[in-house]
Amino acid sequence: MLTAPVAARRTGRRMAWLDALRGLAALFVVFEHALQPLLPEARTPVKAVFEPGWYGVTVFFLVSGYIVPASLERRGDVRAFWVSRFFRLYPPLMVCAVGVLLLSAAGWDGLHIWWGSRPVSLTAGHLMMLQNLLAMPNLVNVLWTLSYEMAFYLLLTAMFSLGLHRRSIAYALAFTAAAVAGAGVLPAALFSAGGSGRMLTATLVVAALVTAGLAAVLAGSGAVRRAGAIVIGATVLGLLAVNQSYPGPWQGLLILATMFAGTALYRAEQGQIPWRRAGWVALVPLAGIWLARGDLGTQTAEAAAWLTFVAAMALRHRGMPRILSWLGLVSYSIYLLHPLLLETVQWFWPEPSAVPLGARLSALAGVVAALLGLSALTWRFVEAPAQRLGRRLISAGG
Repeated sequence: MLTAPVAARRTGRRMAWLDALRGLAALFVVFEHALQPLLPEARTPVKAVFEPGWYGVTVFFLVSGYIVPASLERRGDVRAFWVSRFFRLYPPLMVCAVGVLLLSAAGWDGLHIWWGSRPVSLTAGHLMMLQNLLAMPNLVNVLWTLSYEMAFYLLLTAMFSLGLHRRSIAYALAFTAAAVAGAGVLPAALFSAGGSGRMLTATLVVAALVTAGLAAVLAGSGAVRRAGAIVIGATVLGLLAVNQSYPGPWQGLLILATMFAGTALYRAEQGQIPWRRAGWVALVPLAGIWLARGDLGTQTAEAAAWLTFVAAMALRHRGMPRILSWLGLVSYSIYLLHPLLLETVQWFWPEPSAVPLGARLSALAGVVAALLGLSALTWRFVEAPAQRLGRRLISAGG
């Protein structure tokens, strides 16, 4: 979701619009989370008419849907795909986790109580990046989106291994229909609820199924490979159906529909399917707007995110502002690290309304400056080297 493409530097303007979208989305997510600790008086009025966080993550999901399947299909190599994803996602996540532990040790932020009573479950869930689909509290609030990214990657792997990966429109509409049909009746946390023992059992079973499925897909052939793909797909679909936590069953299903819709738009842009057929994915945002009835902020954010993506896609052959492209390059670090800086502000100012507005605005500017500086460092010394290592391993294995 949330990944800045190394390929953008190789393909120039053709990919710059995706970087620009990531940069824009990251800014909106930061703004969303800055409201409570720095501008609480604006939070309710803003979110009543426009949810900046939902706008940002919806743009991220559309971008992921557009570009991630293309990277898998371009290589045609599931192993290379997962090596690339691992070295793209996990090193910055480890930096984030270390930051959380340091804040906790300093007394600035406390971990959820379950980290003391359910450490094995929560650690395993986060290592799989499926914690949100295992009904666990996220180590950092923004990590919930990574669970849907991981679900998407696993489903792509299963579909690619079964030769079913090109039916993007059908998958987008199927997830949309499931969101509409099941919005009020799907259970939440069916497998994980009921105590620490039940959560641990669910986590270990999911870990075993995903690991076995991936091993079969990567190392097997023929029937073994297909069986592994089916295990992966069934596990992920089961979690999506009845074991999500935040933001809720219909939102999670709509997120998958959004990503597959992004893939359909990519296929239309590449001439793989007619634009007329791709137009069916317009049902995805329409369903999202309908499901969010009574919540104007989410409705406007959903519509704005889609309009932004479509407009950027229409302008994809034009130059993009360099600042947005750079922000897109470091957007994953921005996304992971900004909650830590804002937690620090909240520790110093537990009652922000009592602090003069000028001081809070100055603090916001300082947070943004520090965040951009940290993200630049993380990109240079963590993300870029990790991605280079991943590419070397792919080349060595190829």
